[in-house]
Amino acid sequence: MENYIVSARRYRPTTFNSVVGQKSLTTTLKNAIQSHKLAHAYLFCGPRGVGKTSCARIFAKTINCMNLTAAGEACNACESCLSFNEQRSLNIHELDAASNNSVEDIRSLIDQVRIPPQIGQYKVYIIDEVHMLSQAAFNAFLKTLEEPPHHAVFILATTEKHKILATILSRCQVYDFSRISVADVVAHLQFVASGEGVTTEPEALNIIAQKADGGMRDALSIFDQMVSYTDGQITYRSVIENLNVLDYEYYFRMTEAMLKGEVRPCMLLLNEILEKGFDGQHIITGLASHFRDLLVCKDESTLILFEVGASIRERYKAIAGQCPDKLLFQAIELANRCDLEYRESRNKRLLLELTLIQLCQLTETGQSAPDDKKKS
Repeated sequence: MENYIVSARRYRPTTFNSVVGQKSLTTTLKNAIQSHKLAHAYLFCGPRGVGKTSCARIFAKTINCMNLTAAGEACNACESCLSFNEQRSLNIHELDAASNNSVEDIRSLIDQVRIPPQIGQYKVYIIDEVHMLSQAAFNAFLKTLEEPPHHAVFILATTEKHKILATILSRCQVYDFSRISVADVVAHLQFVASGEGVTTEPEALNIIAQKADGGMRDALSIFDQMVSYTDGQITYRSVIENLNVLDYEYYFRMTEAMLKGEVRPCMLLLNEILEKGFDGQHIITGLASHFRDLLVCKDESTLILFEVGASIRERYKAIAGQCPDKLLFQAIELANRCDLEYRESRNKRLLLELTLIQLCQLTETGQSAPDDKKKS
C-alpha cells in the first residue's frame, strides 16, 4: 500500500513565497538575509497552524544556502539545501520544549551550541512550544541566548507569548504571526484541490476556511476529511452535513419570517433546527453573526468585513436591502443578549423562543425596541 501523506505535510511551504498569509513577516526575514543583518535570536509567536515552524525551517535553510537566488530564496541545489531537503542536515536542530523542558535538556543543547557548523555558516536551533520550558530551564538558557557563538541562531516558537519571561523577550526579535484570512485559506485550498484532482464548490471551501478559524493546518486537515467523505467531490451540502454546520438557508428563512412579524413560523423553524441536533447556543450565535453580516454588506465600505462566498453574497444583499440599520442594530443586541444569558437559563428553549418573539416585534409599527414599551 502506498504511504499516504496528509495535505498539511505534502503542501507544507518550502520557500518564503509559498508561505500563505504572512507576507509582511516573510518580506522582513528575506530582507534581513539579503542585507546580512541577522539577529542571534528570534521569537515567532501566534495561533496554531499559521506557519511559525515552517517559517523557522525555511529561514534556517535559507541562511545556510550557498547560492541564494535574486529573490532571496534558497537555491535547492547546493549541498546545504540538499542535506536539508533530505533531512540529514547537521546545521539545523529542533527541540520540542513540550516534552524536553528540563534543565538537563537545555544544558545538552548549550553543549551542542559550542560546536561550529561543518557546512554553511550557521547552526540553527529551533525550539518549539518554548513557553513549556520550566523556570529553571529558562534561567539556564538566558546567558547563552544573550551571548551565543557567532555561528548560532536561535528561533523560538510559541502559541502563548504571555508565558514567556520578559528577560527572554528582551533578547529576541519578536515576530507576531496573524491568523490567515478566509480569502487566503480558500485560495490555498483551491490550489491544493487542483493538485489533488479534487472538484470543489467555492461555498464549500468557504465553510471549511471559516471552520478552521485562521489556521491553515486545521483547514487542510478538514479538507482531507472532506475528500475522504465525498470521494473527491466536495460540495457545500456535504460539508455542512459532515461538519455539523447550520445551513445559511435556515437563517434566511428566519430573517424573512422576522421581517413579516410571523412569530409561529419562526418557532416552528427553531423546532426543526433543534430536531436536527443543533445546540441552542450554536443557533443563536449563528443568528447574531447572520445579522452582523447583513449589516456589513449594506455598504460598499464595509464589504471587506463580509466573509462569505460569492454565490451567496447576492442573497445577503437582497435581504439586507429590506432591513433598516436600526432594526439590525436591535436584532444583533437581542441575539447577543440571548447568547450571554443562555448558559445560566433554566429553560433554554423558552429563552430562544422569547428572543425570536422579540425579534418579530421589531418590525411592528411604532415598535422601537422590546425594552422600550410604554408604561401604562
